[in-house]
Amino acid sequence: MDLAFSEEDKAFQREVRDWIAENYDEDLRRQMSQSKNGYLDKAGQVKWQKKLAARGWAATNWPVEYGGTGFTASQAYIFNMEMSLAGVPTSSPMGLKMVAPVIMAFGTDEQKAQHLPPIINSDIWWCQGYSEPGSGSDLASLQMKAERDGDDYVLNGSKIWTTHAQWADWMFCLVRTDNSGKPQNGISFLLLRMDTPGIQIKPLPTLDGPATDEQEINQVFFDNVRVPISNRIGEEGKGWTYAKYLLEFERGNAYAPGLMNQLKKVRTIAAAELSDSGEPLIRDRDFQRKLAEMEIRIESLNATELRIFSAMGSGEPVGPASSMLKCAGSEAQQAITELALEAVGSYAAPFIQDTWAVTNEPRPGPDYAAPAAPSYFNYRKASIYAGSNEIQRNIMAKLVLGL
Repeated sequence: MDLAFSEEDKAFQREVRDWIAENYDEDLRRQMSQSKNGYLDKAGQVKWQKKLAARGWAATNWPVEYGGTGFTASQAYIFNMEMSLAGVPTSSPMGLKMVAPVIMAFGTDEQKAQHLPPIINSDIWWCQGYSEPGSGSDLASLQMKAERDGDDYVLNGSKIWTTHAQWADWMFCLVRTDNSGKPQNGISFLLLRMDTPGIQIKPLPTLDGPATDEQEINQVFFDNVRVPISNRIGEEGKGWTYAKYLLEFERGNAYAPGLMNQLKKVRTIAAAELSDSGEPLIRDRDFQRKLAEMEIRIESLNATELRIFSAMGSGEPVGPASSMLKCAGSEAQQAITELALEAVGSYAAPFIQDTWAVTNEPRPGPDYAAPAAPSYFNYRKASIYAGSNEIQRNIMAKLVLGL
C-alpha cells in the first residue's frame, strides 16, 4: 500500500473531517468522554449509526451492491483513522460487521432482503448467541438443543456473556441439532427474534459496575423457544463453517487507530497530573519510556494491519492473521488502560457507578478520572472474548507454523 496519499485521497480526508465536525455533536462527545467501553447507550448508538447511514458510510466493509461504501484501500484507511482519532462512538459490530457478512455469503435471497436493509440503517439491533456455561473457548462443545418439530426448531438451554442482549431485536445463534459424530458437525446457525415466547434475559454485573445504562453482558435462557426452520442460515449441521467465517470478521478488526486516540488521551492526562517529584507526569523518565514503548507497539500494529487489510482489498481472506490481530490488539488495549490508570493516580480510586450521570454533586478529580478504573476493569475481558488469546495462539501454531 502506498501511503503517499493522492490529491483525491487528501480531499476525501478533508471531507471526512468536515463531516465529523458537523455531525459529532456535543451531546455525543460528552457521553463518549465518560464511556467505560467505547460504546454509548442504544439511543446514542442508533443516533450515530443513522447519521453514518444517511451519509452512506455505515457499512465500510460491505460490497457496493448491498449498500457498502466502495472505498479504496487508502480511503478505508483514512476513514477509519479519522473516525478513531476524533473519538467517535464505536459502531455496534453485531449486525454490521458480524452477522451481515454471513447472511451475504450463505443466506437466501429472502433472508438478505429481510435483514440487510434494516441492519445498515440500524432499524434492528443484533446480539450474538455463541458461548454457553462450560462452552466458551471450546465452542464446539455447546449443548443448547434445537429439535425439529414440524416447520420449527424448539430451543432449550442458555447462552452466556451475551453483549447488549437487553437491547437486541434479533440474535444470531449456534445450536446443537445433532449429537452424533464430531461435535462440529452437529451445529446449526439460526436467526431468531428476541421477543419470541420462552426467552428470558438476565443481566450479569461486572467489575466496572452493576446494571446501569452501560451494562453490557447477560445470560439468555431458552425454554421451548420455537424458531422457524426458514430462519436457519445455510444447511443444517454446517453452522460451524459459517461461525468460523464470521469469526474472521469479529477478530480481524483494526485496533491501531483507536489505540492512537487512547494514547493521545493518556498523554493529555499525563501532562495535567503530577508525578511524585511534583512535576507533570509527562516529564517523568520512567513514564516517558512507557509511553514510547506503547507508541512503538501501536505503530508496529498499524503497519501490520495496513499490510493485511491491503491484501484483503485485493480479495485475499484474512485467515489466521485475524488471530494475530486479535491477540496483539486486545493486549495493547489492556496495556493502554493500565497506563491511563497509572496517569490518573489516586483520582481513580472513588467508584462512580454511572459515569454518564449528570449530577449537581461534585466528582472527585477532573472529568477524565471517572472512567479510568472502570475502563481498566472492563478491558480485562478483551483477551478472553472472541476466543481467548490462548486459543488464538493455538490457531496460529497450527495454521501458520504447522505445529
